Amino acid sequence: MNTITKLSKKNTLPTPPTSERSRFDNLPRHLAIIMDGNGRWAKERNLSRIEGHRAGAESVRVIVRSCRKIGIPVLTLYAFSKENWQRPSREVQALWRLLSRYLKSELGEMMENSIRLNAIGDIRELPRTVYRLLANTMEQTAANREMILNLALSYSGRSEIVKAAQKLADTCVKRELKPSEIDEAVFSTYLYTADMPDPDLLIRTSGERRISNFLLWQMAYTELYVSPVYWPDFREPELMEALDDYQRRERRFGKTGDQKGKEA
Repeated sequence: MNTITKLSKKNTLPTPPTSERSRFDNLPRHLAIIMDGNGRWAKERNLSRIEGHRAGAESVRVIVRSCRKIGIPVLTLYAFSKENWQRPSREVQALWRLLSRYLKSELGEMMENSIRLNAIGDIRELPRTVYRLLANTMEQTAANREMILNLALSYSGRSEIVKAAQKLADTCVKRELKPSEIDEAVFSTYLYTADMPDPDLLIRTSGERRISNFLLWQMAYTELYVSPVYWPDFREPELMEALDDYQRRERRFGKTGDQKGKEA
């Protein structure tokens, strides 16, 4: 287990403030977002892809503030996938500079609003200076309790599942656990999101209709919402529209509506 994982392990889920829940009375406990469309946003404006990422960073600030305001306990942002390492080196380096800038500029607000920063993924692959800054920010925000902000960095859903299986196998080899004792609940404790609820809602921007190797295990019953808006233009009104759509859905988890009604 690496340093960041150790720092991030907490057993208590944030309790959302009831005074800021806006018109929503059934918010997701865990909202996940695939932030897509920075490059296309820039291309349509004859700008570089890096300018698109800069514009997207402002949307991150807005959405984090909005989620904190209305009381969403956990927000996970797909910031950098393992596949993203294949992009041009100049673009990748620019993304790490943007992340470093974000961590430095937003630390004060995270502390003021009791937001705990967490990271999921193979974060040891990040440039050393970025990793250290990330670890330091996580350490400083570790005691915050009102919201968890997960940044998925160098993340792969398949890789996460494989790593969890490897850890389980090692545990069994050491005879600390019997194979017959492994069930879904046990397996989940070996994932990056072990102490968090699975996402209730996934938002993907830019109109793409795929989950791109993101939280594959955790999203077995997640509601999906696709927005045609590019991420740099996705702000609070678009977020509220997605949440409003979520409110109108009936989540049955394989049961019928009648069954849910009887249980209620």
